[in-house]
Amino acid sequence: MTETPDSAPRAAETFAEAEDALLSRWPETRLEPSLDRIRAFTELLGDPQRTYRSIHLTGTNGKTSTARMVDTLLRAHDLRTGRFTSPHVERMNERISVDGEPLDDEAFVRAFNDVAPYTHLVDASEAHPLSFFETVVGMAYAAFADAPVDVAVVEVGMGGSWDATNVIDADVAVVTPIALDHASYLGTTAAAIAQEKAGIIKAGSVAVLAQQTAEVAEVLLRRAAEVGATVVREGMEFDVVTRVPAVGGQSVTIRGLRGQYDELFLPLYGAHQAQNAATALAAVESLIGDQPLADEVVRQAFAESTSPGRLEIVRRSPTIVLDAAHNPAGAEATAAALEDSFRFDPLIGVIGVMGDKDAEGLLAAFEPHLAHVVVTQNSTDRAMPADQLADTAVGVFGEDRVTVMPRLSDALDHAAWLAEAGAGAGDPLGSGAVLVTGSVVTVGEARSLLGGRR
Repeated sequence: MTETPDSAPRAAETFAEAEDALLSRWPETRLEPSLDRIRAFTELLGDPQRTYRSIHLTGTNGKTSTARMVDTLLRAHDLRTGRFTSPHVERMNERISVDGEPLDDEAFVRAFNDVAPYTHLVDASEAHPLSFFETVVGMAYAAFADAPVDVAVVEVGMGGSWDATNVIDADVAVVTPIALDHASYLGTTAAAIAQEKAGIIKAGSVAVLAQQTAEVAEVLLRRAAEVGATVVREGMEFDVVTRVPAVGGQSVTIRGLRGQYDELFLPLYGAHQAQNAATALAAVESLIGDQPLADEVVRQAFAESTSPGRLEIVRRSPTIVLDAAHNPAGAEATAAALEDSFRFDPLIGVIGVMGDKDAEGLLAAFEPHLAHVVVTQNSTDRAMPADQLADTAVGVFGEDRVTVMPRLSDALDHAAWLAEAGAGAGDPLGSGAVLVTGSVVTVGEARSLLGGRR
């Protein structure tokens, strides 16, 4: 992207040009905790985030899956939605969806060009330039207003209080389970992280709280009391009553805020996804009104739920499963879901993590469930080098259960060979499979190598 003499960026003509201009800005990992830049930006754009109702989501794990279910439920009620999630799995335009579909390349370029003339004005007036993430948030909020949408479903990038998305004053604030992650940015205890994430709970809103530890719940409830938000909690005002694994997912009965919804088919795996579904249902009930939602509408919406890269089966023979778990809590939920819903024997892991993650904790959560792990790395500069991850993996799995293959394509091929070679040696009803995990980026790159978006 070149600059004209008056410093205004020229319009992007292609998706690649818009993407390049965005990536030339401060990366998502470079943070300066302030809402000044995004406030200045959205003010120049006419505060588009004030033109529609919204549901804002934070938490450590489950945000994207819950946001997607909220989106599907709202659309089933004939509401036009905008959804902002991050990071993307394969392509940047996945971050901004309207009516449940990511902006196509043409619409993404148009959204970028609509806001680009204002980016240099903010850059010139603030102490630091707009970051990549701040710019994409502005694009999303403006695109939602332009659509226009009835409701925006907005997932924070990191934290809450200082996250760029937090210029929105949402009707409903959703907090999925909080655990340790991004400790160098958010704090070294769950309570400290909760303090940052609690910032999305605003005056007069409804705070929908997934099951939390006592220390986290105390922080969230205190924030809600301070601002006068209404609180609904998993396990009290709403809950998962029963769940039974089923072919292609699970059958779930949910006690919502307005009524009970029996034996809903959810084509996603694991107790954590059932809990995400209950949280999503409570969020939509909180927004829509004081009557039970129509049973057939809820049933249809959950049956259509998808969550790419979250225990997603992308290939058979051998089965290859993608899961974006990137911290110990996420890994534990994934491992439990695998035990709950599948009989893979052997299960071979392909794991590539980011350099700032708790690799040892993640590997330890998977160790009882993986026969062997192929250690690799994704293509980003932030990836932990495979050799470094291997040192940690050997300490957890033992040398005989670890193979190092820095190229992801090689790691996938070798893991598939191991899965097929070992099939039938253990459980006669089991079959060999591969789990690709450790990072959203690793999963996204694997998804592209294995056939791309569906």
